Amino acid sequence: MSYQVIARKYRPQRFSEVVGQEHVTQTLANAVEQNRIAHAYLFVGPRGTGKTTIARIFAKCLNCTGGPKSDFPDDDERCREITEGRSLDVLEIDGASNRGIDEIRELRDTVKYSPASSRFKIYIIDEVHMLTKEAFNALLKTLEEPPAHVKFMFATTEPEKVLPTILSRCQRFDLRRIPASLIVKHLGEIAAKEKVQIDEPALYAIARGAEGGMRDAESTLDQLISFCGNKIQEADVLSMFGLAARAQLLSLASAIINADAAGALRELNELSRNGKDLGRLIADLLGHFRNLLIYQVSKGDLSLMDLSEAEANTLAQQSGDITSDALTRIMEVLADAEARLRDAASKKIFLEITLLKAIEARNSVSIDSVLKKLQQLKSDVGSNGAGPAVLVPNPEKAPAPRPSIQPNPMASAFVEPAPARSTPASHQTALSSAQPLANNPAVVETAASSPRSTDLEGLWGQLLEAVGRASPFMKTYLLESHPVNLSNTAFTVGFDPEFKDHLGLVDNPKNRAILETKLRELGYRDVSIRFIQAPAPPGRARRAPEPITAEPRFSEPGAEPAAPRQPTNSPAPAAAVTLAKADFKDDPLIRKALEIFKGTIVEVRA
Repeated sequence: MSYQVIARKYRPQRFSEVVGQEHVTQTLANAVEQNRIAHAYLFVGPRGTGKTTIARIFAKCLNCTGGPKSDFPDDDERCREITEGRSLDVLEIDGASNRGIDEIRELRDTVKYSPASSRFKIYIIDEVHMLTKEAFNALLKTLEEPPAHVKFMFATTEPEKVLPTILSRCQRFDLRRIPASLIVKHLGEIAAKEKVQIDEPALYAIARGAEGGMRDAESTLDQLISFCGNKIQEADVLSMFGLAARAQLLSLASAIINADAAGALRELNELSRNGKDLGRLIADLLGHFRNLLIYQVSKGDLSLMDLSEAEANTLAQQSGDITSDALTRIMEVLADAEARLRDAASKKIFLEITLLKAIEARNSVSIDSVLKKLQQLKSDVGSNGAGPAVLVPNPEKAPAPRPSIQPNPMASAFVEPAPARSTPASHQTALSSAQPLANNPAVVETAASSPRSTDLEGLWGQLLEAVGRASPFMKTYLLESHPVNLSNTAFTVGFDPEFKDHLGLVDNPKNRAILETKLRELGYRDVSIRFIQAPAPPGRARRAPEPITAEPRFSEPGAEPAAPRQPTNSPAPAAAVTLAKADFKDDPLIRKALEIFKGTIVEVRA
């Protein structure tokens, strides 16, 4: 007897022998037992998953002696005829070579004849999607209303090419790719029957190369037996498929996860030098990162993946070294590279760039994360020493009480009368208790050289002018604020609830230090600054920002600072604003933005 390849020798002969397609075989067996047999069936699935095999077994169930029945004897003559392909009542037609309308017309003419010896006349058309549109249309009427003794069974790998009018007349069964674990088990049984020694890593390598097709796996095993004899190892399988060893693949994935660019390039060079298939390498990497992502999302549910025990342990180790967002970005890079690899002139160079991009994607920050950080920016800045946003002082943060200041007749020499039109009585009372002591020489000297105002609004205006010369950005933040109270120890500044978001931007140690320094220059020593949320006084006009008629320019180091503007009753003419680069860098908001975007401040000239 001539040699028979493993794929034919161990081809399933009954539904119980079909591997990995229980959802199809069980449905057909139940249909036979319940005598609910349709006139047309369509089997869809990848190559080597059992479409034609299931159609033949189904034909045996229908035409066996005493049938239809799902459990038939192996030595039944009619079943043996179907197995050996010599049954006159089961006709297998190749759709690729019999795709024209003439062949379908001939089939339509022979349908009306009764079967020779069996109960049904069965037509099995393989690769039915290869039929022309005209051939399909010629088959429509016969397919919809065939004689009672005729059954049609179609098989295809591309159901989208089959006319919808054909699909609607068939019962469709979708076969799935066979899991690697089932392929490994089945190949192990075949190897035992063939008296071949093969280790488990080699079986998993065969299953990985077969991509869910049992026929491909069996053909590979047959070829490996011819090549290696009775002992097969993983290296033999890898050399035949051009696959990377699992250890090399995991090492390359670890290099990407750990942002080890040099290690990733060394692994790739080693794989390329050994003649590995680089296109398959990208697919394997993509599959590994997919498994890692599923492992993280499912919290370690291994039932969603086809993995060996060693691979499962590796996923457990790597899952803690990378986030799901980073895995998604890496997979996007690899998926894009997989689609473009075939057009690359140098596949190795293209893959090297891909690995570097994957590492960069692993370290990048998503737009969503940046937006979330920007939304939290105000609270992050305010947390660096922000004062309580209430009118009542916090006893834990308030300065130590000082002795009350007695009125001093010499202080009147340094006090200008306050205009009654704009200062509430409570503000004037609070201010009068915070005048500097004239008997203190240091205070007298400072006060004598500083402009003074007896009302809070006037003092606040002078303070804003002084702050604007030191930090234009800080003055911009303070435009929406208003003075609330001035006591012996603290100057309280409030933000209306409408502008409560500004509180987190202003209230930090640096800004308070600038304001307290300017207060000392104005003659108010040992007075701290507090920011709170407080309604603005009724009728208080909002301070408008100063007009800018030219683009802001950063001042170069050593340049002369802009001359300070003197307050006047009439609006100052519009002028260009010169800002120091240090003001930008030291500002808390801009400094945080520079950290997030990893940016630098540069000067752009028109």
